[in-house]
Amino acid sequence: MAIIGWEDTLGCLDVSQLSEGVYTAPNIPMPYRRIFGGQLLAQLVAVAEASAESKQVKSLHVVFPREGDLEAPVHFDVDAPQTGRSFAARAIRAHQDGRVIAQATVSLHAPEHSELEHQLPRPPSTSVEDATPVELSMIPWETRAVGGVDLESRAVGPAESAYFMRTPRLSHDAGTAHRALLVHATDLTLIGTALRPHAGLCEGDAPERVQTAVTSHTMWFHADDLRVDDWWLLVQSSPILSGARGHGRGDIFDGAGRLMASFAQESLIRPVNAGGGD
Repeated sequence: MAIIGWEDTLGCLDVSQLSEGVYTAPNIPMPYRRIFGGQLLAQLVAVAEASAESKQVKSLHVVFPREGDLEAPVHFDVDAPQTGRSFAARAIRAHQDGRVIAQATVSLHAPEHSELEHQLPRPPSTSVEDATPVELSMIPWETRAVGGVDLESRAVGPAESAYFMRTPRLSHDAGTAHRALLVHATDLTLIGTALRPHAGLCEGDAPERVQTAVTSHTMWFHADDLRVDDWWLLVQSSPILSGARGHGRGDIFDGAGRLMASFAQESLIRPVNAGGGD
């Protein structure tokens, strides 16, 4: 079941400007001391768009050098190396008491019509009605697993998974919230997908049997008009786990089959008896 609330998740996007180039936003309450990386990803989208009026995040790459403390406020320092008519670039550092917990490079773009377009088709899959309702700990909205895949299962399976998701209804002018909530959702299930080929392990075994932590996350938004309160399909895979690092990637399609966003993630994945350091 979800361990965070819908209103609290929306609330973490309530960005306040403290001074020139410095912002803050509240943490999502939950029964852990560590901040969920999806929260920081969502807030980085919100902070970037707050600093670049009339432009939307088109890509962001985030490195997580250390975990965040849920009990401490997060400050976001924004550097603006470029702001043009069409594009803008932002470098954002999220820190607590001088300790950097996330470092982001963000590209923003003003909405623009394109004469040239193509995309790969959405892969064939079951319908929303045939997918299995599931509850994901950090996603407090409707989710349904394609093919009944259970990332809490320790049975061996391919390093692939897909699920449908839909949030409660959002206002039509909440464009930043739609993008922020979408990137929030992409941070949760790639580690579990990477563990599927490994017998006797799942992400639910962390931290007792397997040490896991997201080290970097990248997101690309391909469309301006996305709405997370409609049904979306997230298709993801992990092509390799090697050297205690898992690589995962995914594509996100809307109900009409449009490819709306893509993402990739690298994570530390290490059995606890393997030793090693940060």
